[in-house]
Amino acid sequence: MAMAKFFAALILALVAISMLQTTVMANHGHGGHHGGNNAYGPGSLKSYQCPSQCSRRCGQTQYHKPCMFFCQKCCKKCLCVPPGYYGNKAVCPCYNNWKTQQGGPKCP
Repeated sequence: MAMAKFFAALILALVAISMLQTTVMANHGHGGHHGGNNAYGPGSLKSYQCPSQCSRRCGQTQYHKPCMFFCQKCCKKCLCVPPGYYGNKAVCPCYNNWKTQQGGPKCP
């Protein structure tokens, strides 16, 4: 009985350490969505970089003007624009979590 509790505690400790290691690696840009390139993430941009990053982000949408307006607004607040044309918002939590009054996403 004591041996079973010991092994259960050992397995629980190993799982907790593994989860902690994964969290630390994700926070430092390792093992993320961008192959170790630290070009994305909270505070990764300067405000003067927002227009070019938003042009990239909004480059394939048919709603270019509203996309650019909201993207630049979000970029200036969060100093981050997710990679790609769509999705990947988890890379920029501020960008991802800023909502409209109706609860929808504010940032494209």
